Amino acid sequence: MAKKLGAPIFLGVFTILAIVFLTGGATDDTDILRQTFQIDAIYYDSGYVEVSFFDTSDKTSLVVMEILGMDESFQKTFSGSEFIEIVQFPYVPKYGWATHPVILEVDHDEFGHIQIKTEIHPLGDPAPPVIYARQ
Repeated sequence: MAKKLGAPIFLGVFTILAIVFLTGGATDDTDILRQTFQIDAIYYDSGYVEVSFFDTSDKTSLVVMEILGMDESFQKTFSGSEFIEIVQFPYVPKYGWATHPVILEVDHDEFGHIQIKTEIHPLGDPAPPVIYARQ
């Protein structure tokens, strides 16, 4: 039972932190982060999600990507400043894509440790907002 509560608890804590950052509870340096990091997570009807990440500064050394809310959370580590990852996702979630956030933990030579959160969206739909946090 506790195993199934881990992802929702983490998602709740992350959402609270995101609200603090979005409402000005931290330094407002998200403009430079938005210009530097490009991320998208697109669901294709053929049953997969394509997650893409690109660092325009080319100063990212490591990225840990996780997709939460799945029966078994997907996690993968990447080195370098860009990647495209295909993840099998054969169904559209009953409660919407917000139940499966894509979280990136980024180690950047200039900015330090950055957390990035976005949501999956179907091909053709607008990309949801991306949330950035510095530690």
